[in-house]
Amino acid sequence: MSKVYISDTDKGVKKAVYEIISQIEETNGSLLKSSRKVFIKPNGIDFKPHCHTSPKVLQAVIEYFQDQRTENIYVMENSTQSNATRLVFEINGYKKVCDETGATPIYLDEEKTETFEFKGKPSVDEDPKGYILKTFRLPKTVVNIIKNRDKITYIDLPKLKTHSMAVVTLGIKNQWGLPQHSDRGKDHNYNLHSKLVDVYEYIKPDMTLIDGTEGTIHGHYPPTAFEDELVIDFNILIGGRDTVSVDTVAARVFGFSIDEVPHLRIANKRGLGEGNLDNIDVIGKDLSTYDTKYDWDLLQKFPEDVKIIKGTELLCREGCKNNPLALLQVLAYDFEDKFEGNFFIVMGKGHEENLVDKLKSEGYIRGLVAGFCAIDEVGQKLRDQFGKRNVHFSHNCNNLAETATALFKLSGVSAFDLVPISTIKALWILILSKIHGSKALTPSLF
Repeated sequence: MSKVYISDTDKGVKKAVYEIISQIEETNGSLLKSSRKVFIKPNGIDFKPHCHTSPKVLQAVIEYFQDQRTENIYVMENSTQSNATRLVFEINGYKKVCDETGATPIYLDEEKTETFEFKGKPSVDEDPKGYILKTFRLPKTVVNIIKNRDKITYIDLPKLKTHSMAVVTLGIKNQWGLPQHSDRGKDHNYNLHSKLVDVYEYIKPDMTLIDGTEGTIHGHYPPTAFEDELVIDFNILIGGRDTVSVDTVAARVFGFSIDEVPHLRIANKRGLGEGNLDNIDVIGKDLSTYDTKYDWDLLQKFPEDVKIIKGTELLCREGCKNNPLALLQVLAYDFEDKFEGNFFIVMGKGHEENLVDKLKSEGYIRGLVAGFCAIDEVGQKLRDQFGKRNVHFSHNCNNLAETATALFKLSGVSAFDLVPISTIKALWILILSKIHGSKALTPSLF
């Protein structure tokens, strides 16, 4: 049987980390391979509270392998679209952890890349406009790990979170941070689930250890204003060799079966890991004690003075729907004193013929058109009526940088309002990222 270990962090994060990795190694042998190099991929999506893997958990994992006389330890990430990894590491504490432990930070968005093919079936046979992503690029560090899997140790260190587009973001979803930004936005729709599995199939971790010191519900990017509702202290770590098994157990902690998490169901069906709980030996906790089923979709609270227009024929929650709505929620409720509404967001396919006239009659003259379906159907009509300066486009299925640029301009909230360090320091770090070759998609700052 596949084994998954759950350790209680009430006794201390470091003790729990050491306990769970030691148990894994006692069963399966040392995680260290011949190169004695360890690459750790935390969930460093952003620096916003409750979004990323705890620096304390990261540090404890680094120290465990240092105790094993590991020669080189690397912390790698390519943060979410609309952000630069170097900036995220500076703010969320990862850079400090690396400085204190001697681990080497690797900013994957600054590396040269190599192209790989997605194996999942494309959504249409013909794609003259290039909306469907058939290939993706991985940075050289990741390519090196793939080519030397028998020599290099790779540790997946996600956070226990639900996700408004993927249901959960655990071990498999954490690796969506490996492809370059510009390769994530296309086809970020109902095809996303198979593509998450495609990336996982190329590079399976030697161990997945989920930081469940706290978990988030109603999505992966909770507004601080709602943290009391959306953040839960689970005080556990969940780990094992088989990422599919670890994710299956973690999903069960939220109350989900594998059939409710599309990418886990696909991975199990492809034979990439064990997803049947009956065949997983869970050690350390009785899963029956987790008797609450939590909601993974966004908390349905949005500003009343923003008109959200959803297509009736097609609207993918994996991109054009929940991508802009998640950011809208943060801007509206975390920056309520600055937020200016009175704009629209159009998304999806299948809109009323009189949409432009209806918006005009209701006094809406500014807005965002999110995704190629909406842009192709009504984008030009809206720009013809209200002007290009008033109607912003976010292309493909999930261009978060363009979405952020639009919502910053429409809402009156600045990108720098979200950054908890001085504007000068933030700009300097972004300049350093560009000097070092960053390919991150970032919003227009001015």
